[in-house]
Amino acid sequence: MKKIIFLLPVFALVSCYNAEHHCKDFKNGKFKFEFEVNGLKKTTVFERRDSLEIETFEGKTDTSTVRWVSDCEYVLQKKHPKNMAEEKAISMKILTTTKDSYTFEFGMVGSEEKQRGTVTKIN
Repeated sequence: MKKIIFLLPVFALVSCYNAEHHCKDFKNGKFKFEFEVNGLKKTTVFERRDSLEIETFEGKTDTSTVRWVSDCEYVLQKKHPKNMAEEKAISMKILTTTKDSYTFEFGMVGSEEKQRGTVTKIN
């Protein structure tokens, strides 16, 4: 009985935390992703329409296919890779959402190394 009383507050705290997952709200639209490289702030803008993503970064536009694995996970594959690194698919997983942004985790398919970022919907 003492164990149950001890665990009750723990379960109450865990059950109160529910990260939002309105991933379907981000399948289509125009977005921006800001990140830092060597202390410099960089921005990429992209538009996604279900199975296609068009990205513009530093004046260059590139197109990738989007394969949705679930409502919150998808795989990006460059349509016209320019080198071996661009041939590798990128796994994307939306972790949490807000009204106009989502936090995600990404990395090369098959790699354990992951990074995180936040994307903002701009339309």
